[in-house]
Amino acid sequence: MRLSVFSVVDSYDDAPERDRYGELLDLAVAAEAAGLSTVWVAEHHFHSGGISPAPAVLLGAIAARTSRIRIGVLVSVLPFHNPIEVAEQFAMVDQLSHGRLNLGVGSGYIPMEFEGFGVDPATKRERFDAALLTVLAALQGEAVAPSSGPDGKRPLNVRPVQRPHPPVWIAAQRREALPFVARRGVNVALVPYATVASVDELASEIAEFRSHLPSGSRATVSVALHLYAGPHPQRARSALQRYLDSRLATQSAFYQDKVRRDPSHASAETIERTGFALFGAPPDVAQRLQAFRAAGVDEVLGIFDFGGLPASDAQRSVAALGPLVGPW
Repeated sequence: MRLSVFSVVDSYDDAPERDRYGELLDLAVAAEAAGLSTVWVAEHHFHSGGISPAPAVLLGAIAARTSRIRIGVLVSVLPFHNPIEVAEQFAMVDQLSHGRLNLGVGSGYIPMEFEGFGVDPATKRERFDAALLTVLAALQGEAVAPSSGPDGKRPLNVRPVQRPHPPVWIAAQRREALPFVARRGVNVALVPYATVASVDELASEIAEFRSHLPSGSRATVSVALHLYAGPHPQRARSALQRYLDSRLATQSAFYQDKVRRDPSHASAETIERTGFALFGAPPDVAQRLQAFRAAGVDEVLGIFDFGGLPASDAQRSVAALGPLVGPW
């Protein structure tokens, strides 16, 4: 099982002086030094719950500060963008990082973001499917045509280093989507704190995903967890509560639905009790991570920088867990 960093790059109004981009660059350097697998960043728009509207730009900066660790987007929200431009931008990131890019894609889930782009959420599945076909074709060197405008297909003038294209993840927040992702034979990313109630339920979802994979597929499962390894777990608990409050304030649709069904899941205490936030001494956190290996997880997407937690705490957690977890 691999351990990675996953940051939504959340920001808070009471700490405007914090350089969240600089903090993330430092966290990426710490993650590389600790032997972690990948640094992933999210894409969000129009709210402080995620100030990474241009993940290709941020990944380019991370690539310049690192040399070995892989870099990834979770996710590029395809319904918001011209798919040819998405392919161009991430082809450049793969070039700049010398073939270290992981490409995660998704269809979006926050109402204000759809409103901001003038996109009808009812069309997101159709937009996503069409855009993904274009992105992958373009990255593979095929000539592609715009969805509107003059006729004529053209290939990209920049190709990724990785052939036929960088490895692909699709984020799934509904169990019903898992067979569709699996049949594509691509990797899946899950965010269980926002969608499921227990590690057993997560294991059941992973088993269902694998049951629908094509024969011979080597697709993997990545799962996001809030992690803190150090002497101040109460500080992490307070930060997690702040983070959860911000998710609800930005109308994070799937998490809102989960809290609507069971209001206790709005509490950091409940998220920690169900196992989707692991706080404590480094050996204890590392040991509890093994439950996710048993559940079928291939990669833990460690959310280390959340809820305004001090940047030094996030870096120390990464440095402490990296040598203890490693690739099991």
